[in-house]
Amino acid sequence: MPALVSRGRGRRTINEINMVPFIDVMLVLLIIFMVTAPLIAPSVIDLPSVGKANKVADHVIRIIVNKDDSLELSVSAAADKAAPPSPAPLALKDIAQAVRKAQAGLATTPVVISADRAVKYETVVKVMDTLQRAGVPRIGLAVQLAP
Repeated sequence: MPALVSRGRGRRTINEINMVPFIDVMLVLLIIFMVTAPLIAPSVIDLPSVGKANKVADHVIRIIVNKDDSLELSVSAAADKAAPPSPAPLALKDIAQAVRKAQAGLATTPVVISADRAVKYETVVKVMDTLQRAGVPRIGLAVQLAP
């Protein structure tokens, strides 16, 4: 409600906003946020740990995403630990067919995606999406432990 001022002959209204109640409300909100902010616990994310794996798979298909977004497919078995397999380059559109061929009828063969740190997240998601659409049930991401 506007305040009325009487000067001389008539009354006229003052068209100004009274800032005092606004400042009082803002100070009360500031105090409330300052008191409650330390009480809010940050969200906890449960991440899987590397040390809890039961058994390493005998047959693993590894998809390597290089810095230049090129893809390579590498198939390794538990017996091939002495000589690492050489990766074969392939395109994103051919990845589902190559993985199906490498699985050789065993749909439970895990597929691990290894990506360089400089690779865009979008590229890794495209590879995962392509594999999921092809019906590959076991897709994982390779991680490197900090030294």
